Amino acid sequence: MARKKKNNSKKLISTIITVIFLIIVAILSQNEQIKDLYIINNIKNQIISSVDESEDRLKTIVVGSGDIESEDNLRVFYIDVGQADSILIENKGETILIDAGNNEDGKNVVEFIKSKGVTELNYVIGTHPHEDHIGGLDDVINNIEIDNIFLPQIQTTTKTYQDVLEAIKNKDKKINSLKKGDKFKIGDAEFEVMTESILNKSNLNLSSNIIRMEFEGISFLFTGDAETENERTIKWIQTDILKVGHHGSTTSTSQKFLNQIKPQYAIISVGENNDYNHPNKKIMQRLENIGAKIFRTDESGTIEVIVTK
Repeated sequence: MARKKKNNSKKLISTIITVIFLIIVAILSQNEQIKDLYIINNIKNQIISSVDESEDRLKTIVVGSGDIESEDNLRVFYIDVGQADSILIENKGETILIDAGNNEDGKNVVEFIKSKGVTELNYVIGTHPHEDHIGGLDDVINNIEIDNIFLPQIQTTTKTYQDVLEAIKNKDKKINSLKKGDKFKIGDAEFEVMTESILNKSNLNLSSNIIRMEFEGISFLFTGDAETENERTIKWIQTDILKVGHHGSTTSTSQKFLNQIKPQYAIISVGENNDYNHPNKKIMQRLENIGAKIFRTDESGTIEVIVTK
């Protein structure tokens, strides 16, 4: 009889704990300010977590088990600029901006940069002269102090491009061009230009350099709109996080390229319900077959990757 009472007590305690847990979950689920943090994968024996912040349309991927709030961490923001590209990278107070979206995105890109406490950009890179990559650059140049500006040697006569040149001239800045083998740093993040800019006025995408970044053993590739012709110019090594080229178009992200880099994560900057049907189903299938976890700005909004120190 005593044993039966003991068992009943255990069941009662278990029931009470379950009810309390369900009440807490119900309360939290109604609070949109709560971040949903969970482990989603492992990369080189480090923890990767995903944090959803629905109100701000922000998805944060955390690589490493260090303090997420440390100022020594690397932060990479794939800014949601619709069918366009803009990436802000920060470490130890130093920054790089790669592209700045369309013309109408300029103000938002400037506001985003300033919202992160950035008052000066050490490097600004316009990958190639298409409007969806350099459209907002004139706003950035006009409103934020910049140390170094990089554009491909190829030029166009579009108003978008001329606006960028005028902004550079008004700030009395010099334009430089990247070449294969160039290396530079921000904080502890190291960058190397992996490919040459292919100068072809009939296809400006080819003027995109592919840039590799490494931090704490984690590697990134930033591709702009580089195409298969760019990808096949060198033999690649494994890379952890890939910014998928040309918004997921079939002109980029060849199977041979993927077989060499074997990315664990693929990030696609793309507009919702865009006219180009990007990302292409074939590219999505290639990424899935290679085992990459895919994130898209049209689904998640701005995507932040934090690599902890």
